[in-house]
Amino acid sequence: MVLSVRGNKVILDADLAELYAITTKALIQAVKRNPKRFPGDFTFLLTAKEKRQVVTDCDHLLRLKFSPVLPRAFTEHGALMAASLLNSHRAVAMSLYVIRAFVKMPQHLAANNAILIRLGGIDKTLLLHDSALRDIYHKLRPLLAPPPEPPKPGIGFHVKEDAVPYRVKRRLARP
Repeated sequence: MVLSVRGNKVILDADLAELYAITTKALIQAVKRNPKRFPGDFTFLLTAKEKRQVVTDCDHLLRLKFSPVLPRAFTEHGALMAASLLNSHRAVAMSLYVIRAFVKMPQHLAANNAILIRLGGIDKTLLLHDSALRDIYHKLRPLLAPPPEPPKPGIGFHVKEDAVPYRVKRRLARP
């Protein structure tokens, strides 16, 4: 439900009202009754172009497609301020949920960014040392191969052609 609009992470009024289990009309009335609590960095109206883009990107917002009213976007501070105005059990529980969701997002983004930076460094290192690693691999590959099996001995009696029989050697040895 959290969208990126104008460089801000926001939640639209219809989604926020659904989270707080109230009607969108009741949420907007609470905002209009307390305009000092909702400055421009807490909530803002989407333009017609932004509305079309959001409806196109998010299937769950198709109900807004034919609405003549422009949706209101709430930043994390605006969503929390709305929860403080709506003093119901559901609003309190959902405000805790919203706080946790918005707090975890930067942590996840920072963790992903750190991982991407580390992977980029590993990529550079591998590219620099690619030829050296390839040479080492080719030299180590024969050592990792299993030793060849020894040849099996032949069956039967085999005579070497250059060998002289024992009787002949004895005769040659007599004077």
